[in-house]
Amino acid sequence: MKAFARIGNEPILVHSQVYNPDYVIVLDPFIHKIVDVTEGLKEGGIVLINTAKKPEETGLRASRVATVDATGIALELNLLVAGFPIVNTSILGAFSKATEEVKLENILNVVKDTWAGSVGEKNAKAAELAYERLLRGW
Repeated sequence: MKAFARIGNEPILVHSQVYNPDYVIVLDPFIHKIVDVTEGLKEGGIVLINTAKKPEETGLRASRVATVDATGIALELNLLVAGFPIVNTSILGAFSKATEEVKLENILNVVKDTWAGSVGEKNAKAAELAYERLLRGW
């Protein structure tokens, strides 16, 4: 599955596939073995992958690869839905550190505003841990 998002300070009116991304986020730690996740990645672009491996161990052909064990963080925090680890909020924290596009503080505020109580706290903790544990390969 592919999904696309655009980030900007002004309203974005384009709603189509991103063919030359600045960033690629890979949630499935194995998909890059069967799909070229770097296809179209801009020169100097960043690939952020959910894996326990170090960036240089991924085998990805990109100049800037970052890794974070988002699955491990979800399991550590018991952040599960129907028994499956939820990695999205961890990836947001890692994205913040890898790209410096979004401040971690803003992510934490939105997470806590979106999910009240312990669910919000647990998701915020996942983002914080991923921010701290991100490994950059550059």
